[in-house]
Amino acid sequence: MDPFKEHQQNLTRRLFFNRSGISLGSAALAWMLHNEKAQSKSTDNTTQTQTAHTDIPHFKPRAKRIIYLFQSGAPSQMDLFDFKPTLQGRRATELPDSIRRGQRLTGMTSKQDSFPVAPTIFQFKQHGQSGNWISELMPRLGEVADQLCFIKSMHTEAINHDPAITFFQTGAQLAGRPSMGSWISYGMGSANSDLPTFVAMVSGSGGQPLYDRLWGSGFLPTRYQGTKFRSVGDPVLFLANPPGINPNARRHFLDYLTELNQLKLQQAGDPEISTRIAQYEMAYRMQTSVPELTKTDDEPEHIFEMYGPDSRKPGTFASNCLLARRLVERNVRFVQLFHRGWDHHTKLPSTIRDLTSATDQPSAALLKDLKQRGLLDETLVVWGGEFGRTVYCQGRLTTEDYGRDHHPRCFTVWLAGGGIKAGISYGKTDDYSYNITENPVHVHDLHATLLHCLGIEHTQLTYKYQGRRHRLTDVAGNVLQDILV
Repeated sequence: MDPFKEHQQNLTRRLFFNRSGISLGSAALAWMLHNEKAQSKSTDNTTQTQTAHTDIPHFKPRAKRIIYLFQSGAPSQMDLFDFKPTLQGRRATELPDSIRRGQRLTGMTSKQDSFPVAPTIFQFKQHGQSGNWISELMPRLGEVADQLCFIKSMHTEAINHDPAITFFQTGAQLAGRPSMGSWISYGMGSANSDLPTFVAMVSGSGGQPLYDRLWGSGFLPTRYQGTKFRSVGDPVLFLANPPGINPNARRHFLDYLTELNQLKLQQAGDPEISTRIAQYEMAYRMQTSVPELTKTDDEPEHIFEMYGPDSRKPGTFASNCLLARRLVERNVRFVQLFHRGWDHHTKLPSTIRDLTSATDQPSAALLKDLKQRGLLDETLVVWGGEFGRTVYCQGRLTTEDYGRDHHPRCFTVWLAGGGIKAGISYGKTDDYSYNITENPVHVHDLHATLLHCLGIEHTQLTYKYQGRRHRLTDVAGNVLQDILV
């Protein structure tokens, strides 16, 4: 074709869309919203097509969304939820070989000559009609004990932080797999066209680093990755218009950019170009929706009092819990809060107080707030870390001080709302909180159960990559029917 005539046709096409008031950006938006369950099915690792996932939900969902309160660093189950009163009489005695059973240790305690038992120094009491045992460190959580389902028999495969955190987020210890929120975004699609389907927020200080891949999409198209909200400056990077660019200029710029991307998509067929179009359009809408979301001045005073004094300070766990409620109120599918600092190898009694002081009241307030707004029944809340802590002391044991090493063999998480039985305790550990004695729960089992609550059969949510159909639960996972309503 003559280049001049081709140029004329391109100009005519642009003028048509501009003068008719219909932009290709708007067309792209209509295409994205045509089916909220738009999915990518792959024939290999490079060629994918956008199609509708018409079979999800696979059955009636119990929950519409999830808030995951991830406590990075591994909270000590014996000091918070797994009450072991008989340990007081065994203080400073050697951990029996019959309990340890030759299980592997980390490099931090493997060379210790002694493994003295370190009972908690904190008091426990039963709460509510359920009688769930909760430490004095979590008094506000005790107020909502009858809404909680404690799983005391969690276990995992990793013994060090990074692979263990990665395992909980992606179902695999090695980096590169899609995160849980990305799988849910991929499977369920968006329920709010003005906000991301999956949002991550980070609070706390010290402890293990948290990498962006923990809320990444792995080998899924990048449109399914989580959006990280920041606590300083703009909540989302590059959301504001550059100096000198007004909203109308931004809209025209995006329209022309979308046209170029559409031409490239026709030529290359690369699904990431579709993702790019979708992300530009989402960013444009987020310029209005995100500032409105994060501006919490419209919340009444009693709400701030319920979440605690830190709820007015951006970037705190309390502030993020309040934002999590505002996000699910706007139908965001998956909200994940990461709170760092739970890695208590030494000086646990003094340092754990700071962590529980920062997280106890906001966690309980989130459940109360969701319930009073009628959202708890359709929102599943999860609380827990990547593994547990040893009953034996790491380092020197004194009457007032001790530390605990990593322990993947057993630990506690709790769930509430969204189709989960309230006021129960599931699974048991031995007298040393070292081994599981009843109803073991693997990470894949937890993932399968969370997906089940959303109406997803975990074995059916798959994505073909490098010749194999992958899923969040790999080749395992059993739904915990006993904890479902």
